Amino acid sequence: MTKDQSSNDPTSSPPASLLANPAPLGLMGFGMTTVLLNLHNANFISATGLGMILAMGIFYGGLAQIIAGVMEFKKGNTFGTTAFTSYGLFWISLVALLVLPAIGWAEPVDKISMGAYLTMWGLFTAYMFIGTLKKNRALQFVFGSLTLLFFMLAIGDFTGLALVKTLAGLEGIVCGLSAIYLACAEVLNETYGRKLLPI
Repeated sequence: MTKDQSSNDPTSSPPASLLANPAPLGLMGFGMTTVLLNLHNANFISATGLGMILAMGIFYGGLAQIIAGVMEFKKGNTFGTTAFTSYGLFWISLVALLVLPAIGWAEPVDKISMGAYLTMWGLFTAYMFIGTLKKNRALQFVFGSLTLLFFMLAIGDFTGLALVKTLAGLEGIVCGLSAIYLACAEVLNETYGRKLLPI
């Protein structure tokens, strides 16, 4: 097939430069869901709001990030693929940990096991943070604060100290807002063709 023929082929993939940036979608899914969950952890949202958080965890924190990860794969971005797909599945697994006991499919997760779960995610995020050292400051802040959040939540479960969980909730709100900021910056900077928001 010649170059001209391939450019008219509807089944051919567009050049990578023509593909949309999926990062704002993934960052917004992560950021908004993280803020809402940590409003609950910091005791600003009561247990009656948990259903809203679970729904966000499945659809925006979960599915939207997985979609963003697949789009990053199409662009050849290993970091973005790994991050968005992993954190999308984190949200879905977290929802499952809460829902499966409620429907009788599993026993409730004990605090030590939950602490171990959060520690593993903290370790994963720590090595992803190292990867951000070659990227922009805003992304470094997102991953640095997320690493701290996972370890704070794990300590809260291991120790049973309510104060630690509350402090983790406050830190998590900052982390989520930083991801929302980065998503807004990437959308607005691209839309206006100049740096409206620094990253």
